[in-house]
Amino acid sequence: MGIKYSSKINKIRTFALSLIFIGVIVMYIGVFFRTSPFIMTLFMILGLLFIIASTVVYFWIGTLSTRAVQVVCPSCGKVTKMLGRVDLCMFCNEPLTLDPELEGKEFDEKYNRKKRKS
Repeated sequence: MGIKYSSKINKIRTFALSLIFIGVIVMYIGVFFRTSPFIMTLFMILGLLFIIASTVVYFWIGTLSTRAVQVVCPSCGKVTKMLGRVDLCMFCNEPLTLDPELEGKEFDEKYNRKKRKS
């Protein structure tokens, strides 16, 4: 079974969505502590912080998405956004690259990391 990849933009959006659900669940846990207003308030504030963090992540990926390169996927023909040297089509998960050195090579997210000089 191979490694499951997805588009970088979709990964970050999924993370932001999970922050919202975590925040709601944390707030819901706070309801069970109605007899202790301090603990209930603590859980409510913690849940709110998760939701605020989600808002920040959504804002960040929105601004990052405006700088992404739009390309037409050769497989499905839809316009998708690319971040980095390699990325996947948001619709069909086709590996995409704009770097001529990487054409024909097997897809690996490691190509997006900057090489460190030691």
